[in-house]
Amino acid sequence: MADRIPVAVIGVGYLGRFHAQKYRDLPDCELIGVVDTDGARAEAVGAEVNAPAFTDAVDVLGRARAVSVAVPTADHRAVVRQCLEAGVHVLVEKPIAASRTEAEELVQLAQARGLALQVGYLERFNPAFAAARRRVSGARFIEAIRIASFKERGLDVDVVLDLMSHDLDLVLTLVKAPVKDLHAMGVSVLTGHTDLANARIVFADGCVANLTASRISTKSERKLRIFQPDAYFSLDLAEPSVRIYTTQPGRDGAVSPNFRQEAPPLESADALLAEIESFLEAVRLGKPPAVPGGAALEVMALAERIAAEIERNRSP
Repeated sequence: MADRIPVAVIGVGYLGRFHAQKYRDLPDCELIGVVDTDGARAEAVGAEVNAPAFTDAVDVLGRARAVSVAVPTADHRAVVRQCLEAGVHVLVEKPIAASRTEAEELVQLAQARGLALQVGYLERFNPAFAAARRRVSGARFIEAIRIASFKERGLDVDVVLDLMSHDLDLVLTLVKAPVKDLHAMGVSVLTGHTDLANARIVFADGCVANLTASRISTKSERKLRIFQPDAYFSLDLAEPSVRIYTTQPGRDGAVSPNFRQEAPPLESADALLAEIESFLEAVRLGKPPAVPGGAALEVMALAERIAAEIERNRSP
């Protein structure tokens, strides 16, 4: 294919390896290299996806048109900035950066260079969320539960940026009103950062979101419940599945309504593939990415407010 997009993956640990696998299998791009500061890891993944392996991003930026960046969060600013300054479109794993200030810098640079900067909030591409999103209108209450067993990755940030930020992105996608008030609590158990957190967010339009995230659970769970005046949506993002309950008028003037239950069939469950395909489409067509840096900046701003509230309420 003559117009194949040359791509590379920078950082091929747990997540970056999956990015490399998806690029390898897509016919409209050419995986020109994988990069990791761990040379042995770069070589291993390179052999797996049949791509050259490098230990320095400089070796691919001269030829790549687009890259996935999956390095530790602390390195996002430096690596993403290097890519953007080289004129390369970037899909960066969430969170966009380690702080709002760093995120603003990257968003402004991408805008100034006319480059796509997409952030890897993968749940946007979850088929359960996609099915519900088409039907949600005027959400009044949203509950998100995201718990996972302890893993020795992502520990350079707190659980708000590590896990809860996924649900913050979904909530901000559904609710367009500004935040009116919030209350948050959290505890540190196994790391020096908050490992378990709960946030209650009140929006100016009256919608309330209650979010819980933990990375010290004995099980994994990713659920989202959305209530609006005429419907209730129950999403299992891990399965994935969605059940929609809509109210129907009661019979013979009865006060209690009837409920109609639906379980719509879902599209392909490969959210990472859908995310990467949407990124490549943005690159190819020169259109805004599905999850632009500006949206990730809103998530970062809210996450920092939650983290500050947790610290304010933390017991001495």
